[in-house]
Amino acid sequence: MASKSEDEIVVEDPTAPARDSPAVATKRTVDIAVSLLLLALAGLLGFDNWRTGMGWDSTGPQAGYFPFYLSVILAAACLWGVVKEFLARKHASGTFVTRAQLRRVMQVFVPTLLFCLAMQWLGIYVASFLLVAGFMVFIGRIATWKSLLTALLFSLIMFTTFEIAFDVIMPKGPLEALFGR
Repeated sequence: MASKSEDEIVVEDPTAPARDSPAVATKRTVDIAVSLLLLALAGLLGFDNWRTGMGWDSTGPQAGYFPFYLSVILAAACLWGVVKEFLARKHASGTFVTRAQLRRVMQVFVPTLLFCLAMQWLGIYVASFLLVAGFMVFIGRIATWKSLLTALLFSLIMFTTFEIAFDVIMPKGPLEALFGR
C-alpha cells in the first residue's frame, strides 16, 4: 500500500455506487459493440467516398481519395479489435459498468437528452433554466429556492450575453417571443 502524501485530500462520496452492484456489461461486450458500430460507420464512409470519387484525375486526388483510405484504415482497426476480443474470449473480461454506475450515468444522460428535445420547442433559455434547476434540486440535493434562483440568474446572464451583447441567433421559444426577440 502506497503512503499518501501530506497534501493529498481524500473525500469519500456517500452517494458513490455500491461496489457489489451487479454488472450490466463486460469490457469485451462493449469493445465488440463499439468496434462493430465503428466498422459500420467506416463502411458507410468508404462507400460514400468511393461514390464521390476516390481515385486520381488530371488535377490530383479526387474529393474522396483521402477520406476513403482513412475509412479503410478505420475498418481494418475495427476488424482487428473484433478478432482480438474473440481470440481472448477464454480469458475473463472485467466489468465495464455496474447497475449502480449506469444509473448515475443515466441521471445525467436522460435530462440532457430531454434538454436537447425541449430546446426545440421551449427555446434554449427556458430549457436551460429547467436543466440547471433540475440538476441542482434532484442530483445536487440543493434547496429549491437556491436552485431556482441560480437557474434564473444563469438563464438571464446567458440571454443578456448572447441575445443583447453579442446578438447571436439562438433557438427561441414562446417565452422569448413575449420579449420581442
